[in-house]
Amino acid sequence: MKRIVIDDQKSKSGKTSRMQLAIAQLPTGTLIEVQVNVIQSKAEGPVVLVQGGLHGDEINGIEIVRRLRSMLNDQIVTGTLVLVPVLNVFGFIHFSREVPDGKDVNRSFPGSVRGSLASRIAARYSQQLLPQIDWAVDLHTGGAQRFNYPQIRYSTGDQASAQLAVDFNAPFTLESGLIKGSFRKHLHRLKKPVIVYEAGESMRFDEHCIQTGVNGVLRLLKKHKMLSKDISVPKAKKKSVLLSDSVWLRSPASGMFLPAVENGSWVEEGQVIGSVVNTFQTKGKEVKAPHTGPVFSVNHQAVISRGDALFHLGKEA
Repeated sequence: MKRIVIDDQKSKSGKTSRMQLAIAQLPTGTLIEVQVNVIQSKAEGPVVLVQGGLHGDEINGIEIVRRLRSMLNDQIVTGTLVLVPVLNVFGFIHFSREVPDGKDVNRSFPGSVRGSLASRIAARYSQQLLPQIDWAVDLHTGGAQRFNYPQIRYSTGDQASAQLAVDFNAPFTLESGLIKGSFRKHLHRLKKPVIVYEAGESMRFDEHCIQTGVNGVLRLLKKHKMLSKDISVPKAKKKSVLLSDSVWLRSPASGMFLPAVENGSWVEEGQVIGSVVNTFQTKGKEVKAPHTGPVFSVNHQAVISRGDALFHLGKEA
């Protein structure tokens, strides 16, 4: 069995190991470390990374990893499961998406040991852990009060990642282009499949999003024969809806946003799905669906400006 090595620490076959990846120091000299939990069986199998907290304020993913750690051990898992609950420790303790200098770790891969704080974090992670994994699940939420209905994104044209998306079976699945400096683009360059789970909004727990994420990861592990045969994994109630395209519907005016449909629901072309009013209007400006499809993200900000994103509307493949 291939051991996971981080600095001078090694995982142990048939054990659950907790390692620390030193990434930086506070101005006080206090060491900041990323906690890495490695569940490794004695039997050979894939090396899979499940990580949360790449954006420090996206806490649903952190709770998903915590729950997986509480229910899985080396007697259940075949192969190696690497669980990282919080990658962006700085962002987590400051309730922030970014690190203190305002840079985004998820735009800083593969990083540089001589770069910014975000770049240094990405570099340490890229050098120490990522070459050792086979594939990964990256857990996120919507940002800036945008609530993402549970969905999986995978890289356009990446068939291995597309299959992982099918196996996860979130309510919605869509192809997504690669973003410069992102974790997903870096793994794509390394030819390591990765899917991104988006569910909920920043700084808010949502039980449906959390449990959907836990169940999706368990289905993936079961599909790849990484769980004991006697472990029962919940089946998805419906087959994932594959989206071929999507569009953000933006506010036609500044004012107060009143959505008229539920997140995750299907709407018809021309349907009024929300309105924007100001404090003295009796009737606001309507927001209509330009085509039939599912709403899979809604802005929960009540006071908005013209041009703000309100709904993410998909188109079924």
